[in-house]
Amino acid sequence: MESHDETGCQAPERPILCINNCGFFGRAATMNMCSKCFKDVVLKQEHAELAASSIGSIVNGSTSSNEKDPVILGKVEEQAGPVERKFFSTEPSSDSSSSNSFQMPVKEGPSRCTTCHKRVGLTGFNCNCGNLFCASHRYSDKHDCPFDYRKTARDAIAKANPVVKAEKLDKI
Repeated sequence: MESHDETGCQAPERPILCINNCGFFGRAATMNMCSKCFKDVVLKQEHAELAASSIGSIVNGSTSSNEKDPVILGKVEEQAGPVERKFFSTEPSSDSSSSNSFQMPVKEGPSRCTTCHKRVGLTGFNCNCGNLFCASHRYSDKHDCPFDYRKTARDAIAKANPVVKAEKLDKI
């Protein structure tokens, strides 16, 4: 058999732990990090480069991201004007005549079918007539729907297919 020196392959002396102390083993090819930590570092570097190039293009006003011009920050001078302070009271004002009758928002009851008044909850069906129905009354023929489906369909077809009139030819 050949020795390790003759073939050029060398076994590592001992396993190297990841430098991020995640508990996995690292390699020299991945800067002594495990594969997960190495991918995270590479991803962070790519995001940083992308952010720097996009900020640079915004500041410089260029549209292409391939340009690598240095960013020069100048001094910006702004003068702040007087600040107005407004205070708001959470107590009801004593000016209103009905200060004792505080109105709470009206809590709406459970959603019910318009025809049979059965609780429908989230499974209710809204009809084109604007009412809410259960599964058995959801069809227009089951709840005497006043909505005119024929007229709506005619209008949709007329809008989708306008009448085209050609110019008349001059007779010789």
